[in-house]
Amino acid sequence: MVAVYAGNVRIASGGKLGAALPYTGMKEMTTDPDSEALPSGQNTNLAPPRRIVLTGFMGSGKTTVGPLLAARLGWSFLDVDDVIEAETGTTIAEFFALHGEERFREREHATITRLAASEGLVLALGGGAIEGPETRDLLLNAPGTLLVHLEVELATTLLRCRGTEHIRPILADQANLANRYQRRLPFYRMAHVSISVDALTPEQAVDAIIAAAGVGPSASRE
Repeated sequence: MVAVYAGNVRIASGGKLGAALPYTGMKEMTTDPDSEALPSGQNTNLAPPRRIVLTGFMGSGKTTVGPLLAARLGWSFLDVDDVIEAETGTTIAEFFALHGEERFREREHATITRLAASEGLVLALGGGAIEGPETRDLLLNAPGTLLVHLEVELATTLLRCRGTEHIRPILADQANLANRYQRRLPFYRMAHVSISVDALTPEQAVDAIIAAAGVGPSASRE
């Protein structure tokens, strides 16, 4: 099943992968094959993406699906948070404590900008990166970039992240966690492709991404 909301493609779990709309390099896609109207300024480049960026809430599987996707495509995989930690010599939590969120978001955006210029790359974002308007604009409009949202329900996050409260203290505060989830969800859904992965295995999520992007050996799989 392929659904469209806010001009973006959503592949619901349980849907037929072969029915996925291919990546078109456009911010918006239509299910009407006879429609010729394109939003103003829309990129009509039909070339496959040269990099795939994964976004989503904690527990969505970005750092699990990302390496599998990269291996399938013969690309490299990087996690933005891992890169920042390696370059600063601190954990993300330590960076926040030392410098505050504003400095972290500046560093995060600069890191994403640099990495998003690479080709043959699967890049996993931190869960809050999508809230930055400059980061969203970059990833939604950069030629050759496909932004993919791995969508999970909040219940899935709680289930998958159970036992990690010591490194994710927000999990213990479910009211604030729910507010954060609801605040970020509209931004996540601005991605070129949004895939519901609650019921998908990591391998099935990779299949769905490849089908939507129109790249790799399984792009035409039925």
